[in-house]
Amino acid sequence: MRYEKGHKESTRNRIIDVASRRFRKDGASATGLAGIMADAGLTNGAFYAHFGSKETLLRETLANTLADQAARSKQDCAEGRGIEGAIRGYLNKDHLERSEEGCPSAALLPEIGRQPQSTREAYENGLLPYIKNLASQLPEPGTPSSIRRAIGVFGVMVGTLQTARAVSDMSLAEDILEAGIEAALVLARKSEP
Repeated sequence: MRYEKGHKESTRNRIIDVASRRFRKDGASATGLAGIMADAGLTNGAFYAHFGSKETLLRETLANTLADQAARSKQDCAEGRGIEGAIRGYLNKDHLERSEEGCPSAALLPEIGRQPQSTREAYENGLLPYIKNLASQLPEPGTPSSIRRAIGVFGVMVGTLQTARAVSDMSLAEDILEAGIEAALVLARKSEP
């Protein structure tokens, strides 16, 4: 059977998109290849025409998702949302409830830390542009101090979202989000000693 030009790339992108959503929603370990391929409307055998392993797929989904996140962050910077806008855009009820569409860090960090070095390096390379975008919104952008502070702000944001997702009481989850916003803003605005 002969396919249109771009069919293989389109199919590969569909697998990456489905896998990315499933990994963020259910976790990488709990997500099987059969489920990903069924959701993509493909057979299990088609997987290996595109990827050598599930680890390769995870690495590529992380790279794509983080690149999208950094691009949205860069756009937000260009539109002048500022650091408070970035923090509130991350720590909100919609992001809390829709992990499959959200930040891969909040959804997958414990699993990423257990992956082979090549996957952790792909995560690191994808994360740094987002961190730099956050740092550009802080006092003294572009300095080592602003990068360090942006890493701290991001850590507060991710930890807050993970904690809010872990509780069953939605009112408490929303309080956790608000507390995280306050903490991240204090860190973002803190002047260096």
